[in-house]
Amino acid sequence: MADDILDISGLSVDFRTPGGTLHALRDVNLSVKRGSVLGIVGESGCGKSTLINTVIGLLPSNARVAGGEVRFDGRDMLKMTPGQLQDLRGQRMTAVFQDPMTALNPVLTIGQQMVAIQYRSGASTREKRRRAAEYLAKVRIPDPEPRLGQYPHQFSGGMRQRICIAMALLAEPDLMIADEPTTALDATLELEVIALLKDLQREVGCAVLFISHHLGAIAQLCDDVAIMYAGEVVERGTVREIFHDARHPYTRALLTCDPGRIREATRRLPTIPGSIPDLRRLPEGCIFRPRCPERFERCAEHPGDRRITETQFAACHKALDLAPLERIEA
Repeated sequence: MADDILDISGLSVDFRTPGGTLHALRDVNLSVKRGSVLGIVGESGCGKSTLINTVIGLLPSNARVAGGEVRFDGRDMLKMTPGQLQDLRGQRMTAVFQDPMTALNPVLTIGQQMVAIQYRSGASTREKRRRAAEYLAKVRIPDPEPRLGQYPHQFSGGMRQRICIAMALLAEPDLMIADEPTTALDATLELEVIALLKDLQREVGCAVLFISHHLGAIAQLCDDVAIMYAGEVVERGTVREIFHDARHPYTRALLTCDPGRIREATRRLPTIPGSIPDLRRLPEGCIFRPRCPERFERCAEHPGDRRITETQFAACHKALDLAPLERIEA
């Protein structure tokens, strides 16, 4: 669609392992609208990192794209040459990774690194330093000019993550990928970084693909949400649809496990029984069937997407029959 800066359709990715082929992604369909924020949520091992590494073009040597397309602004990235990908990354597409402690070069000043990433610009070094200081100010680093001469170890973890965000936005990209950028931060800093991301995304106007385990961060920052489980997108829709009317049992289980939804003091937190299946030996039918409280005979068949609304889809045979989440008893 013309409104989509990133359109992923039918994407499947396999890994060769000593124990056999691991089917990390299977028939993934997602799209990120221009200027919007898409959040991706799921347990560890669900395929979030494989998805973004496929988009960026950084899959390891034992990976193979088994099918599908990844279209950026209408062009299939999977068919691009290394040179074409190089021109795209760092200019129209940038990334912020989860560990700010290792993302920056410890032996170069912040100014040197922020000037270096503008190597495609024809501006003078003085102009590049001015822009670097400008973006440090945007991410609320005090005294940005003198701090360009400091090294990463002279900044706190939260400030380093904000510097990484500033570096990602320096190119004024069309798409920024944020891979769990608040994981290494404490709760207070996490809220600050999320609020900052939201403000800067609106100011720059770029689209954001935001990966997180934190449901509160997703609810605060994102416009749309995709729920991943064991290599598949099991539900997608707007933030309001997913948080107030989830229709896939896995999405509902994730929301039930959110501590923010626990209404009474308890010594036992809710969990999802069982574990993610072995992706080298996939179960037949619905991938969530072994752990699903709603399973029945028909779940032996793969459900495919069920349309709930114009913008909400869920891969569940019972998706149209389940009561809205707001009416689920606590």
